[in-house]
Amino acid sequence: MTELLNTTALVDRFGRRVRYVRLSVTDRCDFRCVYCMSEKMTFLPRDQVLTLEEIGRIASVFTSLGVEKIRLTGGEPLVRRDLMELVDYIGTLGLKDFTMTTNGSQLPRFATELKAAGLHRLNISLDSLDPEKFRRITRNGDLHKVLAGIDAAQAAGFSEIKINAVVMRGRNDDEVLALVDMVRKRGIDISFIEEMPLGNISDHGRDETFCSSDEVKAMIEQNYPLTPLQHMTGGPSKYFSMADSRSRIGFISPHSHNFCGDCNRVRVTVEGQLLLCLGNEHSVDLKPILRAYPKDNGPLRQAIISAMELKPESHHFTTDGEVQVVRFMNMTGG
Repeated sequence: MTELLNTTALVDRFGRRVRYVRLSVTDRCDFRCVYCMSEKMTFLPRDQVLTLEEIGRIASVFTSLGVEKIRLTGGEPLVRRDLMELVDYIGTLGLKDFTMTTNGSQLPRFATELKAAGLHRLNISLDSLDPEKFRRITRNGDLHKVLAGIDAAQAAGFSEIKINAVVMRGRNDDEVLALVDMVRKRGIDISFIEEMPLGNISDHGRDETFCSSDEVKAMIEQNYPLTPLQHMTGGPSKYFSMADSRSRIGFISPHSHNFCGDCNRVRVTVEGQLLLCLGNEHSVDLKPILRAYPKDNGPLRQAIISAMELKPESHHFTTDGEVQVVRFMNMTGG
């Protein structure tokens, strides 16, 4: 994996500088969350999936172009065989922020290795603290494994852990305060996320389950007044503090508070599609370039620079159940 040393900032047509890349390492997952994928998914054949070395090359080139933050996503990243080789490599690239989004089920096995390899932070998806409700939302998940994963991450020395909770009306909106109390006890952060209309799901109508960040914030403030913070992690969360706790409360609001104006992010799917926007289909296929030039990162570098012209000004999600993007979230990368 040859790293290019000359840096050129990635700037789109609207003057936004891309500093943050989310790299999906797999479309597979040991859960089947109702808002992320269908119950019976068809996953990508192995030859359509980027190798770990190819993902590492992409990470290297983005870093040489001024990217300061990389997040590994999936599916569930930790089900990818030999993933630690990639984590070890990216950990050497000198990033300001290197993080992973995970469902937490594999952290008892991997948390210590991830910390030693240079991973800075963990985002752990957790939508319910009720074992039966958790199983319904994930279709097959074991809440106790996820809680053990959080324990393992804290024991491994991860000081920055954030819970991500997708709030769905009638499904888990009654647990908002319970989730806040949980992170307060652990001294970690949480972001509440409005459900995103990616992929045609069969479990529920998204128009029926939509719950806005403003509604969630009002629930929390019944017990804990929130004060806006300037804290930024490079992502779309808007953070608030509580006077009597170190835990921060974040809100990711693609519907009610569009965060496109200062978007600094792009995604690369595990099949090599460079997605310029979460809520649009603008993309560039990097896989043919990677495989046509296995020893030369120059064409890959130029393709990434040129792709910035395709980054749209904004997404246009709706809350009426209409799906603008047909790919599921596990195909997009969380």
